[in-house]
Amino acid sequence: MLNRVILIGRLTKDPELRYTPAGVAVTQFTLAVDRQFSGSKEEREADFIPIVTWRQLAETCANYLRKGRLAAVEGRIQVRNYENNEGRRVYVTEVIADNVRFLESANREGSSQGRDEGAAGSSNSSGGGYSGGNRSSGSRSSGNSSDPFADDGRPIDISDDDLPF
Repeated sequence: MLNRVILIGRLTKDPELRYTPAGVAVTQFTLAVDRQFSGSKEEREADFIPIVTWRQLAETCANYLRKGRLAAVEGRIQVRNYENNEGRRVYVTEVIADNVRFLESANREGSSQGRDEGAAGSSNSSGGGYSGGNRSSGSRSSGNSSDPFADDGRPIDISDDDLPF
């Protein structure tokens, strides 16, 4: 059995950071993911997918993601249900993310050459194992815009102070 999903889209609003009564950080946000063009339609359609992150990844996402920012999310689909105030059963489908990549820099408007923000990291459901990912850089205008994970092979000059974790 396999339950794995990878999404690339833009945040519809700033992430909402909350804490459980036990003090565990949880962040929720919605990712707008474009659908492929179908037939002769000229307008793009999008799916709005709720994303949930936990623990350190939740705090990192709340600190560095903002509305409109492009992000890649890797995780699993979860369906949960609860009874609302009217006594009706409500089903919620969401993606529980264990890895989030920031695909645009925080100051993308002021820079002519975009750099990836890098991996926000991953956190498994048992609470341990925060691991970062590879950063890649490259010019978005060099014809490589269709692959946000492309790496041009150049070393990246980055200090530990610039890392979000």
